[in-house]
Amino acid sequence: MKKILIIHTGGTIAMTVDNNNVAEPSAHNPLIQEIKRITSNDVSITSEILCNLPSNEITPAIMLQLAQRIQKAEHDGFDGIIVTHGTDTLEETAYFLDLVLPNRIPVVVTGAMRAANAVGADGLHNIQSAIWTILSPTAYNQGVMVVLNDEIHAARYVTKTHTTNVATFKSPLTGPLGIIADQKAVFLQTLTHHAPAYPLTQLKDKIYILTTYTGMDSLLLDAIDNKQTNGVVIEGVGAGNVAPAMLPGIYHLLAHHIPIILVSRCINGFAEAIYGNDTGGANLQKDGIIICQGLNGAKARIKLMVGLSIGKTGQELANFMHDALS
Repeated sequence: MKKILIIHTGGTIAMTVDNNNVAEPSAHNPLIQEIKRITSNDVSITSEILCNLPSNEITPAIMLQLAQRIQKAEHDGFDGIIVTHGTDTLEETAYFLDLVLPNRIPVVVTGAMRAANAVGADGLHNIQSAIWTILSPTAYNQGVMVVLNDEIHAARYVTKTHTTNVATFKSPLTGPLGIIADQKAVFLQTLTHHAPAYPLTQLKDKIYILTTYTGMDSLLLDAIDNKQTNGVVIEGVGAGNVAPAMLPGIYHLLAHHIPIILVSRCINGFAEAIYGNDTGGANLQKDGIIICQGLNGAKARIKLMVGLSIGKTGQELANFMHDALS
């Protein structure tokens, strides 16, 4: 019999809507009892509540607590883990877990776009799909997975693309790992590379994200240029370019040995060192900015947080931050 632990953290999946269709957290997770309806005889399901928060209130400290709970569950003999989570920051938590957990048992993060009592509620179905995914022998060695709307995605590539649609989670660069069909997980591809796990006991904080826009200056860069700042992620335009008036602020941060990671604000494609003008990626990389390929700003921040927390600096940090696979 397979033993699966479901760890609940809150989010829309654990909310109910009132008569005005406003979703709010419930005092008791409405899905705890419902899960019993989808449990088969060959699976033992244990549910526990880590927290009951909308995902905009999830912090890196809670992510670390979650990772530690999952590691203990593996030690206690669970065959797979499901995490229910609000969708707004689900991809960040899933990617954090992908970086810090050893890739030994399947871990699936799921959620819902509709509250538990809403018309067309998708939470229970997504949990069922997560269970079917964990039961698949092919679910091993896939890294942390995100399962919603009958699709299975790799945590490192998936992102939320729509504010309310149930088909919000997509992997623009790669497509899904697989789908749910005929009450089982069907994997269409596998991950070709697994980065080592980076277990943590504490996390570096004060890492910021700034999105480049036309006419942007150094005001925000100067505001975070202080001894408390540990790192900055800049979402550049296009293939990784910035506005000219940002350069003084960028060079001040680099002079103070604050690492800057450059990604693209585009939903698809890579930041690349292909433009050699003063504000282009090639010149910025030459002057010390680290270009990160295949991660959006939110995930690049998570990876930078992990890299700094395990003590990486200089070229080691640059190698670590190079792409989604490093």
